[in-house]
Amino acid sequence: VTMEVPGDGDKSIIVFDTPKDVKGTASMTYSHKVGDDDQWLYLPAIARVKRISSSNKSGPFMGSEFAFEDLSSQEVEKYTYKYIGEEKANGVDCYKVERYPVATTSGYKRNIVWFNKSNYRPEVIEFYDRKDALLKTLTFSNYKSYLSKYWRAGTMKMVNHQNGKETLLEFGEYKFGIDLTEEDFSQNSLKRAN
Repeated sequence: VTMEVPGDGDKSIIVFDTPKDVKGTASMTYSHKVGDDDQWLYLPAIARVKRISSSNKSGPFMGSEFAFEDLSSQEVEKYTYKYIGEEKANGVDCYKVERYPVATTSGYKRNIVWFNKSNYRPEVIEFYDRKDALLKTLTFSNYKSYLSKYWRAGTMKMVNHQNGKETLLEFGEYKFGIDLTEEDFSQNSLKRAN
């Protein structure tokens, strides 16, 4: 569930259905255009909401190959950019762009992103660690268009090149135009999200 916040970013809640050991776990993120994002995690096993500090956002999310910061909204203002060129990725023509996180708390030195030339959606992102070694590659697939203007990936696959592990996230049931309020994005609503 995501709600745009005019002039700032967005608020989102993600609830996990599988695997069985994390079923009911939920994360809530307040993404800001500038400054650190605010993130919380609801852990059903202990029935508590835990705030994620800025210094922990580069750590693994729920034992996966995704970091907490990977699940935040990718606001344009959070990076500086350098155009590299044009290249195919996922079988489509893309703009290849290097971006550098503005936040000093990021676990990454830089990313290389392949943006689809026809609709600017990300196809592939390479993440480089603080020593500038390739750490992970995120591939987006099974895109669908909603309301003829919103492209959403049905599958996100993160491969960690340094440990050989990977994580697959599958999304479904996208709905748009739902009336959401600030109350839908509180710590209490996070507990009820599952």
